[in-house]
Amino acid sequence: MIPSATSRLRFREMTVGDLNDMAALLGDPRVMAYYPAPKTRDEASRWIAWTRRNYAEHGYGLWVIETHDGEFVGDCGLTWQPVDGAQRLEVGYHVRAEMQGQGLATEAAAACRDFARDQLLAPELVAIIHPDNTASLRVAEKLGMTHLQDHRSGHVRSTVYAMRF
Repeated sequence: MIPSATSRLRFREMTVGDLNDMAALLGDPRVMAYYPAPKTRDEASRWIAWTRRNYAEHGYGLWVIETHDGEFVGDCGLTWQPVDGAQRLEVGYHVRAEMQGQGLATEAAAACRDFARDQLLAPELVAIIHPDNTASLRVAEKLGMTHLQDHRSGHVRSTVYAMRF
């Protein structure tokens, strides 16, 4: 199960063969500016393994997003995340730093939103975002999400946006 292609992007399952691209993406301090730290190559490998487990368990997860000519853009997809003790379906995304600001995250996330609504028949979708990440907050708003709550876990702050279908 994969979201439909968009005018500029297509989706595919992430594989171990994506390690170089994913390590570069998740290891980029610009992409990971709102995470505690960029990920190491080993952490990127574990990210891929976690994604593959999500495919096996749920039939979906994060997908590689690429242009129609095969250029790696990043990842985007749907994962279950804890929010106040309950598991909620989240749309998440990372776009290569040099490709940000072109609407690609919004385009990919909208395809995943539609997939969650139309294929998974999910009742809601959330986005968990660092409150200082204004670009990601705008993506959530463009998807039709609204602010649900602010959250703090230790020193990590997040804002939860949500929409019901």
